[in-house]
Amino acid sequence: MADSGECDGTTHFGYRDVPRQEKERLVAGVFHSVASRYDVMNDLMSLGIHRLWKRFTIELSAARPGHCVLDIAGGTGDLAKQFARIVGDTGRVVLADINDSMLRVGRDRLLDQGFVGNLEFVQANAECLPFPDNTFDCITIAFGLRNVTDKDAALRSMCRVLKPGGRLLVLEFSKTHNPLLTKAYDAYSFYLLPMMGKLVAGDAQSYQYLAESIRMHPDQETLAGMMQQAGFANTTYHNMTGGIVAVHEGVKP
Repeated sequence: MADSGECDGTTHFGYRDVPRQEKERLVAGVFHSVASRYDVMNDLMSLGIHRLWKRFTIELSAARPGHCVLDIAGGTGDLAKQFARIVGDTGRVVLADINDSMLRVGRDRLLDQGFVGNLEFVQANAECLPFPDNTFDCITIAFGLRNVTDKDAALRSMCRVLKPGGRLLVLEFSKTHNPLLTKAYDAYSFYLLPMMGKLVAGDAQSYQYLAESIRMHPDQETLAGMMQQAGFANTTYHNMTGGIVAVHEGVKP
């Protein structure tokens, strides 16, 4: 499914329609603003549950020593750190992010923690990944796909750089079909979340955008279909926390 407004050169930035070439700049502004407080806000927003969602994603990856792993939109390095431990000295982990502020926070944190040797940091756009074909055994993107302007192009790019038999895992906010949960989640997202953003990160507007971007992201079945169209096989998804979050997985044939 293409972003709304693609035919007339626009796409969505939250609930706003903006020129497609402007979305990348606007999203960059959001993450430049929140980078330094990103992890603190993640813990507050999810009550720490995001760590369980990420742990399950890592378990699904089937990563093992010697593997080559790409973590796209890797931000402050939660997944990359765990993958670096798993793949060991014979493996390779690339933490990639389009936003240099987020990448700098992640790089500094992981280097300070002693993660060197098998970990690389690359500023990269998911829509046109700067890696050769058939490079990675596994690719993850956690809470990043909804911010990509052309999701179809990004999924095709991920498929291209995966090795045959390699696995893509997309961890992202999704859709719940429980009316009571949906009502409570909407109230939390559009009232409490911007308030926390203002108090903790000094930025209510960016967290208003993040709430809106979640609602504009494709639902579970739509995203699974997009992955199939991009070339992935055995595409499936796992709902967590009532469908508020889902992990999609697909394999490159």
